[in-house]
Amino acid sequence: MPPETDEFRDIVEGDWAGGHIAGRRPTAEEMTRALQVMMTRQCVYSHTANIGRTYDLVRAYPTFFERYFGSLGYRLVVAPRDQMVALAVPAEGPRYDGLFERLRKDETIVLLALRLVWEEALRAHEAGEAGVVDATTDDLVDRIAGVAQVPPPEETRLLDILRGFARHGALRLGERDRARRVSPLTILPGIGILVPDSYVKELILWAGAPATLPTGGAIADNEAAAPSGTEPNV
Repeated sequence: MPPETDEFRDIVEGDWAGGHIAGRRPTAEEMTRALQVMMTRQCVYSHTANIGRTYDLVRAYPTFFERYFGSLGYRLVVAPRDQMVALAVPAEGPRYDGLFERLRKDETIVLLALRLVWEEALRAHEAGEAGVVDATTDDLVDRIAGVAQVPPPEETRLLDILRGFARHGALRLGERDRARRVSPLTILPGIGILVPDSYVKELILWAGAPATLPTGGAIADNEAAAPSGTEPNV
């Protein structure tokens, strides 16, 4: 039996010596949900909605989650200042995590633009508390024009892409200003987990050239459809 299975049982039964949580101990259903949420969301915060006690459970039992996800090739990141827990992928080699497995070219370019806007704000000391950066969809469009040799996605498509990345903890999307045709957004520190420094350089080199990422992960053209019977993970 894998050691993670024994540890799961010990936590649920209250015999775990590697940490504790305030209040009642978690049920097996709550622990299973926390594992699934971390796999599908990748970056979650204390303020993330509809995730139950996932954030609190990961903070309370970091050793268990670290070992469990470590066996899958992830590194658990616990950032108390940012009130974030996240799964980081290996810095080197191909990526097979859910976020990157099915990214289209326009999605990849938008993700890169988010990372660059966030990083530039940090360097200029313009980030808010907990490393958040306020921006707009216009800022993203301008940044895309600066790094990619392709037109930015049209507004409806851009908003769809951003909603998908919001599920992974990259940003919060605000209410659209219909008169100005612009939407405010808050870029969250999880963008640094989803697009680490080592990956930024590769994406910048790739952004102007169709085909595949330097790591070998294939990127679908914008017109390509998902394989029959499957749905994108974002």
